[in-house]
Amino acid sequence: MAETNSKFSRRTVALFWSLGIGALIAALLYYEQIAVLYVLATIGLVVLLLIVAFADLEKVGRDNAA
Repeated sequence: MAETNSKFSRRTVALFWSLGIGALIAALLYYEQIAVLYVLATIGLVVLLLIVAFADLEKVGRDNAA
């Protein structure tokens, strides 16, 4: 991987994403947009299942962990 000089670490960026998604979910619940929330949850689950389905788990080993 190429090293980038980022202002924030990967953990901080992940925290920002989590807070943003949490705020979006809270806003959808507050404005009673449950149907939109269901659609987003379904799309997210489909994307997650596609990522797992196309993951090349055969070549993953303990020696490649580093």
